[in-house]
Amino acid sequence: MWRAIAFAMVLPIVPSHAASPTDNPLAAERWQSRPIVVVVPASDRALLRRVESALERPATRAAFVEREMVLYTVEAGQGRRNGLVMTREQTRSLLSALELNPHGPPTFVLVGKDGGVKLVKGNDVDLDQVFATIDRMPMRQR
Repeated sequence: MWRAIAFAMVLPIVPSHAASPTDNPLAAERWQSRPIVVVVPASDRALLRRVESALERPATRAAFVEREMVLYTVEAGQGRRNGLVMTREQTRSLLSALELNPHGPPTFVLVGKDGGVKLVKGNDVDLDQVFATIDRMPMRQR
């Protein structure tokens, strides 16, 4: 009996620092959309600026929407989905799922509707090439 009481008293004190798998925002995207994830450290935003600038062009934005894509960004550790702030846990879980470092080199990741990583690029990403990659995917050709 005393062990049960002692355990019950200690349990609420144990912190949970690991992000839960249910926090992973990519899980909700599966079979619904094609996420692109852009991760940049505070010191190098060039990749993020280039992607955001490209998506401001109407033709590029239309191609993005037509392919059912969503944009995740992590800038200096702060995550966003289509511009809306994500929780710290969601951001950690996103980075963990893709094995990305928020302080590492700028990274662009294309995730397919099946949840698998389809393309990983650095600063040299070209959205037209990304669209062409998507257009060759079996889910897109249906």
